[in-house]
Amino acid sequence: MGLFERYLSVWVGLAIVLGVIFGNLMPNIFALVAAVEYAHVNLVIAVLIWVMIYPMMVQIDFAAVKDVRKSPKGLVLTLVINWLIKPFTMALLGWLFFKVLFVEWVDPQTATEYIAGMILLGVAPCTAMVFVWSQLTKGDPNYTLVQVSVNDLIMVVAFAPICAFLLGVSDIQVPWETLLSSVFLYVVLPLVAGVLTRRKLESDGDPASLARFVGNLKPWSIVGLLATVVLLFGFQAETILNEPQNILLIAIPLLIQTYGIFFIAYYAAKKLKLSHGVAAPACMIATSNFFELAVAVAISLFGLHSGAALATVVGVLVEVPVMLTLVAFVNRNRKQFEDDIAEHPAIS
Repeated sequence: MGLFERYLSVWVGLAIVLGVIFGNLMPNIFALVAAVEYAHVNLVIAVLIWVMIYPMMVQIDFAAVKDVRKSPKGLVLTLVINWLIKPFTMALLGWLFFKVLFVEWVDPQTATEYIAGMILLGVAPCTAMVFVWSQLTKGDPNYTLVQVSVNDLIMVVAFAPICAFLLGVSDIQVPWETLLSSVFLYVVLPLVAGVLTRRKLESDGDPASLARFVGNLKPWSIVGLLATVVLLFGFQAETILNEPQNILLIAIPLLIQTYGIFFIAYYAAKKLKLSHGVAAPACMIATSNFFELAVAVAISLFGLHSGAALATVVGVLVEVPVMLTLVAFVNRNRKQFEDDIAEHPAIS
């Protein structure tokens, strides 16, 4: 493991601090970067995410993707957690905290908007960053691609109805341009580039060329992650400093949801005897959120300065540090996980 990967949590911590500092010292620059978007998708962030996940796409072997059908349990776990459990636990926690536990600290209208923002996060499973978490946990890149792809297909038809049901309204307007553009930018384009690159390297006749190429790209993947963190925290620097108490209130149920969903998925993966390369990304997909879509929908439905928009932004702020702790947990317990399932091996 290289220097960047070994001390990744330190670099991310520094990136968070730098983002908040620069966002307050140079708000106009960050506002200019934030304005470079299409269909609520920030194109600068899209490029950085592209830099992050392109090395992982190069590693995907389509000849091996077809073998996923031989081990469907990991895909089933991902789908059950993302679509039958996660949205509803998020809605329950939102109601519990903002209608019961925090009722004296938040006015009813704002509380309702916070719950709405949390629901939007819960109904939007992650698309791009999953490839980063999969690589950091040594997940199977071929299986991860299938998991993400199936989730994206389901999201196209299930996002609006589940949101409508949980928000109690029937006229949810999903920004389809945002959804489809994000999938195209974060999955399709880098995947095509990765496939073409892999074919070119394999055609050169040097078996080691692919490994060398991926090894040279890995540091850039981490740089892309850190630059993304700086920008995300820079965009929200003013909110972070001006509304720390509200951010804390929203972060508490989000943290409980994130860790809770992860450990539900991790326990289920053990019970299903999934291989670690399948279980790790399955748990990460179940835990992380498609925050670009959630933020865009919150803004379009409730407004830029609404409590719903703030809740989705807090989801962004919470996700990267929390996911890094879960990556560390998965890696630290890899041997124990493998030893446990080796006692009763199964097809997965």
